[in-house]
Amino acid sequence: MPGDPTIHHTSDLRGSDGTSEGVSSLVVILVGAPGSGKSTFCDDVMAAARRPWVRVCQDVVANGKQGTKSQCITSASAALEEGKSVFIDRCNLEQEQRADFVRLRKVQVDVHAVVLDLPAQLCISRSVKRTGHEGKLQGGRAAMVVNRMLQKKELPNLSEGFCRITFCQNESDVKEAVKTYSQLGPSDILSAGVFGQKTKEAKVQLGIMKFLKKIDKLDFDASGKDSTPVGNLPHDTASIQTSVTSTCSMELEKNKEDLRNSNSNCPSQRSLIGDSSMDFVHTLAFPSISTADFQFDLKLASEIIVDCVSDFLQRFDNIRLVLVDLSEKSKILSLVRERSANKHIDSSKFFTFVGDITQLHTRGNLRCNVIANAANWRLKPGGGGVNAAIFKVAGESLQTATKKCADILSPGSSVVVPLPSNSPLHSRERVTHVIHVVGPNMNPQRPNCLNNDYVEGCKVLRNAYSSLFANFASILENQSKTDSKRRVSAISDTHEEGTTITSSPDSDQMVKQEAQSNPDRNKKSKVFATSGASKDKNIVMNDGHGHTPCNENIGNLTSSASLGDAVDKNRRHAEVTKRSWGAWAQALHEIALNPEKHQNVVMEKSDDYVVLNDMYPKAKKHVLVVSRLQGLDSLSDVRKEHLSLLKAMHSAGLKWTRMFLKEDASLMFRLGYHAVPSMRQLHLHVISQDFDSPRLQNKKHWNSFNTSFFRDSTDLIQEIEKHGVANINDDESLLKMELRCHRCRSAHPNIPRLKSHIALCKASLPASLLDNDRLVSASPKG
Repeated sequence: MPGDPTIHHTSDLRGSDGTSEGVSSLVVILVGAPGSGKSTFCDDVMAAARRPWVRVCQDVVANGKQGTKSQCITSASAALEEGKSVFIDRCNLEQEQRADFVRLRKVQVDVHAVVLDLPAQLCISRSVKRTGHEGKLQGGRAAMVVNRMLQKKELPNLSEGFCRITFCQNESDVKEAVKTYSQLGPSDILSAGVFGQKTKEAKVQLGIMKFLKKIDKLDFDASGKDSTPVGNLPHDTASIQTSVTSTCSMELEKNKEDLRNSNSNCPSQRSLIGDSSMDFVHTLAFPSISTADFQFDLKLASEIIVDCVSDFLQRFDNIRLVLVDLSEKSKILSLVRERSANKHIDSSKFFTFVGDITQLHTRGNLRCNVIANAANWRLKPGGGGVNAAIFKVAGESLQTATKKCADILSPGSSVVVPLPSNSPLHSRERVTHVIHVVGPNMNPQRPNCLNNDYVEGCKVLRNAYSSLFANFASILENQSKTDSKRRVSAISDTHEEGTTITSSPDSDQMVKQEAQSNPDRNKKSKVFATSGASKDKNIVMNDGHGHTPCNENIGNLTSSASLGDAVDKNRRHAEVTKRSWGAWAQALHEIALNPEKHQNVVMEKSDDYVVLNDMYPKAKKHVLVVSRLQGLDSLSDVRKEHLSLLKAMHSAGLKWTRMFLKEDASLMFRLGYHAVPSMRQLHLHVISQDFDSPRLQNKKHWNSFNTSFFRDSTDLIQEIEKHGVANINDDESLLKMELRCHRCRSAHPNIPRLKSHIALCKASLPASLLDNDRLVSASPKG
């Protein structure tokens, strides 16, 4: 609308090729309790709208009758295909309820949230008094439903994947939001960010039930059971309790069994690297490297950004990467969004953001504990753009801290600088680390110009992003490492859990690690602790691209003598070293080549292999038989000359299964390899088929052992004997397949449900596992 600074018209957002940089459709997810005015909001906007809208309401989605959430998604998708914008008219008070609708976000579709966070008493009053409600939620029963929903309220935040969130806390706010959306033109877009949030989230509004005057507030105990027995309630109240699901199915799809599962020993499918709240998820905000003053090609840069992001996110759950640019007209943001959507990258893990990277928290309500700086090779302030802005806002303390880590930086590398607490960027924006990164230069007016050599330039830029993301991981790893000084009894291999600090005798990098205590850290990203080894050995964090995390507090980490001498000098230089595996993937390699240094984790050692426990076992018994042959990193390296080694590893695995079966004859085992391992050094999994472990947390964990992604050892040995190489199905989409019981093949919506089913399933294992000795058990049948 004219004069509204939050609305940007298509004519203002033309790209260099004349095409629109705006979006063609919107998905607006309404969030609010019954009676908050969601349907009225939709009607008011649509009555005065300048763009076509479709209201999707679960109460009427099935030809005027109450439908399902999946029907809502189908209806919304169809409307978007027609170029229309969509209102999702459901309560959506919990993040899980919103997640599927947030995934409707595409290149030309932005997803917004409008939160009708009106007083509870007002919502209850409206719900009780209304008649003829589409979902029949009215009268006395409505009051109970509203109260119980508000007890579970989770206000949305940008980390879920929203582009914009608008909070309405009174009627005036609602009218303003209606006006904003009513006057959006067909291709107009709204500024990204959070607007109108005046108070901190209060999940439970105390005293609501006093409004009912008939009953006391119902509480839930930790198990998810109602602590107020139905028999003790007044007659009409008991009937309300038993009718809740039928009267408001759109928000009460999860029954008490779901709640019990979510509070069981089985963690949520979302396993965070850090705090369990999405509000505190570890986040790296970074600018596009080398595309401004260094004039790197935008299309090539966008491809490299998305490829590196995709590779990194496969190793971690629910950390966030945010690409930031100041301009709404940014071509690089548009290109990255498009490529990211094409690769189906989770928008809650990686998204773009328009704003000042030095004011993301105070101006954009986006909490990022680590930010990247597109630095110059001298690591000095100046030059304009992001580099100048970050040094200016962070103050002299950043310059001082940077000098302690490195004096210069080569293109394609990065360095971590812990931000002192007296820095305004730390105290105001809550940024704890800055990662300086230098990319390739294509500008002849700047030093080290590559003169349009994009073969070398792409290699350097890819190294730069790989180094940046690995350094981000190193920050989190070191925080986890310093939480505990206990010795580690096992090593993690399973997908999305590989995060390690490695010891590498051929590395020329000196590393200082920050020692920050954070006792609430999630164990998912727990670093491989090397405390059992000699304190004077080389501990090097190396992502394969020469990054150098540093801090004044080295803790238990020390360098070799030569590297230590170099660091004591005033001049230090972070150089690029080229390796094909990330730092987190090096632990098994280090142990296999130097088992004498890791006697605390090695259970068996021979000239050919070592045997270890998996640090994050996915079953009651889960061990790894790791090859000791240098250069044999994965199945793709295996040839016919390695047959004797594979057979020796298989025999070792069988020996351990026999030992385990003596302890528990009910167990059954499979021995096999992952098609694409997350950790370097060929290793055989020996895993019991109960899959009874709290460490089994998500689809990738399950499917990596229960699809063709897992190759049975006996099959591989026969293949290599016959063909000389292994047949590898490296399609990682296998890891995203629906969850199915490995016995009866029934489908299940989530890991807790799957685990509950497995515990009771009495079906036999597939007959195919009984062939070729794929299944090992105490009895001949599974």
